[in-house]
Amino acid sequence: MELNFYTLLAIILPIFHLMGLFTAVDAIMKSRTSQGAIGWALLLIFVPYIALPFYWIFGRSKFQGYVNTRRIRSRSIKDNTQTFRVVDSSVVADFEHHPELLVLERLADFPYTHSNAIRLLVNGKATFDAIYDAIETATDYVLLQTYIFRDDGVGERFREQLTRKASEGVRIYFLYDEIGSYQLTRNFIHELHQAGIHVTAFHTTRGKGNRFQLNFRNHRKIVVVDGKIAAVGGHNFGDEYLGLSPKFGPWRDTHIEIRGPAVQAIQWSFLEDWYWASGQTPAVNWKETAAEDAPHAALVIPMSPADEVETCGLFFVHAINSARRRIWIASPYFVPDKQVVCALQLAALRGCDVRIMLPERPDHLLVYLSSFHFISETAIADRISFYRYQPGFLHQKVLLVDDQFAAVGTANLDNRSFRLNFEMMVAIVSHSFAKSVEEMLLDDFEHCRKVDPHELEERSFWFRLGVSLSRLMSPIQ
Repeated sequence: MELNFYTLLAIILPIFHLMGLFTAVDAIMKSRTSQGAIGWALLLIFVPYIALPFYWIFGRSKFQGYVNTRRIRSRSIKDNTQTFRVVDSSVVADFEHHPELLVLERLADFPYTHSNAIRLLVNGKATFDAIYDAIETATDYVLLQTYIFRDDGVGERFREQLTRKASEGVRIYFLYDEIGSYQLTRNFIHELHQAGIHVTAFHTTRGKGNRFQLNFRNHRKIVVVDGKIAAVGGHNFGDEYLGLSPKFGPWRDTHIEIRGPAVQAIQWSFLEDWYWASGQTPAVNWKETAAEDAPHAALVIPMSPADEVETCGLFFVHAINSARRRIWIASPYFVPDKQVVCALQLAALRGCDVRIMLPERPDHLLVYLSSFHFISETAIADRISFYRYQPGFLHQKVLLVDDQFAAVGTANLDNRSFRLNFEMMVAIVSHSFAKSVEEMLLDDFEHCRKVDPHELEERSFWFRLGVSLSRLMSPIQ
């Protein structure tokens, strides 16, 4: 008997509602907040044909399977590398009398190390030149990880260099995010393989619980050369990071170059991600080398949705809470959760100089609109200062606390970095490095306009409606 349209609907709709009911139970048990649990449950029960695909894509905040893979990989390295060690005790920095610093050490599950030479790399040219020069010195291996890699002028420059180094016998391991680098063609990847370069996507959709979860990203940008030099920061690989994008114009970003024992922790993080993606463990150099004339203590803090706790959010909350004189933050996005908002407000009430630098122009409209709401929510009279960077797009992720603590890395001040992305921040305890960051940020503030925290009230009704609707999407932005 032939099924007509209405008969099909009579069969399919109850199935959808039944699936929605069972999925609502899953949402209630696994959602991070009670508001999220209620919202998902109502949508899944009453409009499952719309809510189900959204939940499958956006509903989870924990990355499945990575922790077990991490344990297997750790055992694999220990079994196959007699010289295994992450950080030798001789290079561990002693902060026994600074409990506020030790909290982050426990959060990172790595120790602070001393004798690191750390160079601030301001903007794309300085960053790409430093990375290019570092790769040029490679004699054994290069580990390269990025969120976005474009087949353009910058991408071609590094492709040619990596291909040439591979022909010289240098092992190249190239890891990219499959969503961030979706424009990379099969041809491009094939050419890298043909050149003897080990290439793989991170595969955020791999694993039983992640199959449809397109919301996870590996947002880390890491380069490690021979276990001796590393670079971490906000730059992906593309022409726009040199300010060549007609849409954004000048691109303001920050990276750091590290020489010293902190490099070991950075490559450890890379190897965890590489093992997840490929099931293999490259042989690397685990011998720490203290850099000459290197006064900086550094702590590498990998962050991910696979962590036992929300490492990224806790990092920002603790850093803000530890401030006694000032807390300056530069970030392209400002979509914080309630804990960060409260921490910023408490810092301001303690008398700290609280400054937050954001871009004037958007690259993601929903996140940009949401920031207007959170600026209004966070502001306390004139106690917290917000700035909008004018010359181009601001993309740096930098934090400065008081006069000796600074952090540079990949994490933004938004829910995506807090809960959905694989990120990395490098915290540096050093008066001289903090001074360099201060000078850099002061120059940036000179190119900003100060924001009136009540400017949202002066906008049109439609703009304010857009802000309110965007705010509802903040958990998945």
